[in-house]
Amino acid sequence: MNWLNELYDLYEKNQDLAGEIQTVDRKTRKRIEKTSLVLLPISHTTVTAQITVTIDTDGNFISAESVAEEDKLTIIPVTAESGSRTAGKAPHPLCDNLKYLAGDYMDYYGGKEGKEKDFSENYQMYIKALQRWSESEYSHEKVNSIYRYLRKGSLIQDLAGAGVIRLDNHGKIAQKEKIQAVAQEDAFVRFRVWHLEELDEAALADEGGNSCAECWRDKTLQQCFIEYYRSLPAEKGLSYLSGKVEPLSFLQPKKIRNEGDGAKLISSNDEQNFTFRGRFSDKSQAFSIGYEDSQKAHNALKWIIRKQGYSWDSLYVAIWESDMNPLPDLRTDTDEIYETCEDYEGWGEEEEHQTEYLGTDEIGASKFAAAMRGYGTCLGQASRTVLLALDSATPGRLAMTEYKQFESSTYLQNIGYWHMSCEWQHVKYKNGGSFPFQGMVGIKKIAEALYGTEQKGSLTITGKNNQYLYKEVFKRLLPCISERRRIPLDLVRLAVQRASSPMTFKEWYNWERILAVACSFVKKQRYEYHGKEVWKVALDTGCDKRDYLFGRLLAVADRVEYRTYDKDDRRETNAQRYMAVFAQKPMRTWKVLEEKLQPYWGKLKPAECMAYKKLIEEIFDKFTVEAYEKDESLSGLYLLGFHSQAMALKQKPANEQKEEE
Repeated sequence: MNWLNELYDLYEKNQDLAGEIQTVDRKTRKRIEKTSLVLLPISHTTVTAQITVTIDTDGNFISAESVAEEDKLTIIPVTAESGSRTAGKAPHPLCDNLKYLAGDYMDYYGGKEGKEKDFSENYQMYIKALQRWSESEYSHEKVNSIYRYLRKGSLIQDLAGAGVIRLDNHGKIAQKEKIQAVAQEDAFVRFRVWHLEELDEAALADEGGNSCAECWRDKTLQQCFIEYYRSLPAEKGLSYLSGKVEPLSFLQPKKIRNEGDGAKLISSNDEQNFTFRGRFSDKSQAFSIGYEDSQKAHNALKWIIRKQGYSWDSLYVAIWESDMNPLPDLRTDTDEIYETCEDYEGWGEEEEHQTEYLGTDEIGASKFAAAMRGYGTCLGQASRTVLLALDSATPGRLAMTEYKQFESSTYLQNIGYWHMSCEWQHVKYKNGGSFPFQGMVGIKKIAEALYGTEQKGSLTITGKNNQYLYKEVFKRLLPCISERRRIPLDLVRLAVQRASSPMTFKEWYNWERILAVACSFVKKQRYEYHGKEVWKVALDTGCDKRDYLFGRLLAVADRVEYRTYDKDDRRETNAQRYMAVFAQKPMRTWKVLEEKLQPYWGKLKPAECMAYKKLIEEIFDKFTVEAYEKDESLSGLYLLGFHSQAMALKQKPANEQKEEE
């Protein structure tokens, strides 16, 4: 029950926001989008409305209009039955589909020939329930106005007269016409109620901005329904969450991950199969939770997912700090965490970070540490971080695939450890050009490096299962980032395999992206599986490990041949062509590469030629005879040697500069 307690606590701390529709900016790959966000009051849910009907307090029709795309999110009151309805007929208490609200619905409903249905019962159930609320002590003037209007049974007639609903040649609702991609007969209607004294030109030109008139924004109306629903008789029992005897809920809310989500997280309505049979005699023994406890927990979960959650395919993840303080995004790359320093000036300048540093970029490490300390300065002593992941295998059932609680300081340290233990030199597109940084790339870029193909010059995962692959990579790496788990060896092998095949990529920079990710993985693997070996981006000229040395030799061979090419020459070097074979049989392949290097030595300047030959001799001096002649396949360590040596060679040697002078 810990996760329910955490969500309940989250709701209680933020309940002053309940019922307010907020607009937030969501950063997507191409742009920043504005989305609506709301922490729902209990006994309420959100729907996507298609039609707004405006009436006066006496129940007279004024106007109707289609809902604008950016304003379609609508808060409505619901009962336990209507909030979880799928194939049932339970009506919503106030706003609903046309078949519930329109007393004249059957006069205008055509349906397919031979398949006509009778929806008269839907309206009768709705109008009786609305009447009971209107006549109760918890009624509201808007409820009374809507009841006066809808009992006239003229909703479809009014909508057709206003041009919102289109009729066919037979005077029936046109079957092929849609409102916001929803069939007209299934449109959802919400209400705006104007006071008579407000019905002047200025008020009607307000474009619906009067939140008092809009039923879906009226907090007094929301509170009236909460009190009314509490007054209704309900089955009581022991709530496993609060430990109190209170009205129970066995019908749990849906729309958890998004507005179209029909999957439920808690369900005990299977009386025939084996949901609880064989363990308990009835469902209340398996699970029993109070109605309001369930409402608060589910509404908090919906809110936090929409506020700061993220998703891949059917997987949704929400991470929050107990007091809603900011936390670094564990999906992102190190450079984006660097940028936090610019938004939070002075974070941690006077302190020294105590995390063991496993890299070489001291300036970047200082900025990263300052950003992480900045997050830490916002935290209280009892601060905790909650990580919750949800996924579904079927449309109707939702599973909690991950639930973790951390001390927030530990969580920050774990994220810092991930970036520092994986630190290598990467390149990304930023500010209109290539931007190099040291650290670790984001989860999306890792997935593309492991499984992506070249599409229009860049790596991307395509096909029907592209989001599934992103999801699986995230699920595999999530424990590594949040809990310091060891990196999966199969992912390391896959990265090394792809990096060892440069000839499969048309664009050179795509292969370099994969090579950098492979180096990060290998570095982390060597640290975790080989006695905490620390490998740095800078070339380690003192290393005498066989795999590292062979990687250095390959980088020198690649550089020697490349230096003889013209600027516009895009040929692959022999080192690149033979790289995959070299990783399997390094000694045998090196002999072939040495022979193929002979024509290129004469094309180099004498000083440069001597420098490269001397470097090869220095590398060979590090080998033992046994290590060199052991013609076994190389581990991923050779990529570290290759990449570090290649970056060192890209810096123009001093003797080369003297030769030019």
